[in-house]
Amino acid sequence: MSENLIRFDWAMKRLLRNKSNYVVLEGFLSTLLGEDLRICRFLESESNQDDATDKFNRADMLVEDTHGKLLIIEVQNNRELDYFHRMLYGVSKTISEYINLGDDYDKVRKVYSINIVYFDLGQGKDYVYHGKTEFRGLHDKNDILQLSVRQREIFIGKDAGDIFPEYYVLRVNDFDKVAKTPLDEWVKFLKTGEIDATATAKGLPEARERLRIDSLPEREKHAYYRDMEALRYQRSVIKTGWDEGHADGLAEGRAEGRAEGRAEGRAEGRAEGRAEGRAEGRAEGIAEGRTQKAIDIARSMKAMGISVDVISKCTSLPPEEIEKL
Repeated sequence: MSENLIRFDWAMKRLLRNKSNYVVLEGFLSTLLGEDLRICRFLESESNQDDATDKFNRADMLVEDTHGKLLIIEVQNNRELDYFHRMLYGVSKTISEYINLGDDYDKVRKVYSINIVYFDLGQGKDYVYHGKTEFRGLHDKNDILQLSVRQREIFIGKDAGDIFPEYYVLRVNDFDKVAKTPLDEWVKFLKTGEIDATATAKGLPEARERLRIDSLPEREKHAYYRDMEALRYQRSVIKTGWDEGHADGLAEGRAEGRAEGRAEGRAEGRAEGRAEGRAEGRAEGIAEGRTQKAIDIARSMKAMGISVDVISKCTSLPPEEIEKL
């Protein structure tokens, strides 16, 4: 159950890079991509670190598919307002890091960017999204650019877009269904930390046994509880701050809107003035309220010892302004 199993994102940084536990992550990747995959090794990256203060959660690994082709899988789990840009940056950095200077460009491996997000990313009704590059004709939309016969022998796909990175986004908080498929079973675990006794998706039975909190050494167990408590407090502070900021801003906006509406209404017409005054006042009030609450949140997070970079990403405040708090 949730109180006995380690959160997947924490395990990904601490436990799943251990070769004996590859089977868990291999199960997740195989279920998502729909074929049996084998992890060859983890690659050095900005997040393959054991430092608990490193809030980035990017894990790059070299993976072999059923045809013996090598793929680079990039798994990201992070909270950022500009996360779509983060996805693009992560893939670009991964490609540039793992092609040696002077190598032919065909040495670039196929890259999959798998993004597990625990926040609202974009708008949509689904909870799992897949995106890839396609080259379509401008005059014939059904004409998709394909590789030549020789290129098909060298590269891994049949369309020109198949050599480009592919993206998966798992918006786990939007999953509210009964787990009926292997992928649903995985998404439920990612969201709740729970694995049903009947779950049979590849890798989950092993996760149930190997990701038990009580199997951690005492030092690791204390680190885990400390990190989870910090995350809970951080979420609480941010949610409370934004809720209060929205309410305060709305109240201020209404007050200013009424005042401005009266003044403008006398000069230009009472009805039009109220409408414009309320709209402008509400926008300004909400903006001011959110800015003040962002400062309050940043001050609380800084007191917790959270790094300036992470605070900046959570509140959108400039690092130099956070340093002054």
